[in-house]
Amino acid sequence: MYDIAALYEADTIDKAVRLRVEHPQAHIISGGSDVLVQIREGRRAGVELISLYMINSMRGVTIDSERSIRIGSLTSFSHITAHPLIKRHIPVLGKAVDMIGGPQVRNIGTIGGNTCNGVTSADSSSTLHAWDAIIELYGSQGIRRVPIKDFYLKAGVVDIHPDEIQIAVLIPQSSYERTFGHYIKYAMREAMDIATTGTSVNVRLSPDKRKVERARIAFGVAGPVPLRSPHAEARANNAQLSKDLPLCFAHEVLKDIRSRDSWRASKPFRQHIAIESARRAFIESVHAAGGSL
Repeated sequence: MYDIAALYEADTIDKAVRLRVEHPQAHIISGGSDVLVQIREGRRAGVELISLYMINSMRGVTIDSERSIRIGSLTSFSHITAHPLIKRHIPVLGKAVDMIGGPQVRNIGTIGGNTCNGVTSADSSSTLHAWDAIIELYGSQGIRRVPIKDFYLKAGVVDIHPDEIQIAVLIPQSSYERTFGHYIKYAMREAMDIATTGTSVNVRLSPDKRKVERARIAFGVAGPVPLRSPHAEARANNAQLSKDLPLCFAHEVLKDIRSRDSWRASKPFRQHIAIESARRAFIESVHAAGGSL
């Protein structure tokens, strides 16, 4: 049984915002793959919920007037993985969210829920950081857009005002154009496990495929929130492709990540995994872009 005090259902974005203002103590629910489990375990017993499930305008993947890829916050992981625009422009995001849970979770879990949880282990988070995603919010003051690097405030806390809901995740054209990436999830089990480390890399090569015009790398579970590695990116940006470049790039991540000891893995092991996954993801990204090392 689920101990729920009240369930309010919104069928429009404006109604969802109004319900948030009227019931500030209520929790937002979309697919419910996280919240319902927590209620059943007793961690959120007696909670009030605001369901966004009926707001169909918050589903789907499109390209907007600014050529940004727009992913509605209620779009399920399965739909993201299968969508032609994702396959064409950001296949790495589809592959990343396809590593979340099992088929049932991926069919009901949403990109909005995955980001609004604010957890560093979310499989979408490192790829969205590496692709400079923008979070679109809507509230009583209208639309507000927040770069994803500023959206995560601290572990489990994101920048959503009390009168706002997240309505979309945007990937700017400047981030996905001519850009190819790779995501590596390291976990203790091969399936249905939380990432010990998640590493997402993407590169843009010069027209002759001999030089890195731009590189990006982001980690999940390398700190309290997902984070980029500016030192690694600076090492690869404008660098000529060479056999030594992947490892040089990878070692730079130690200057930025904040690995820690936990029951899942020790700090030295996490650092080792970060370096090795950065090296491998960089190589795979270069190959996907048509380069050779």
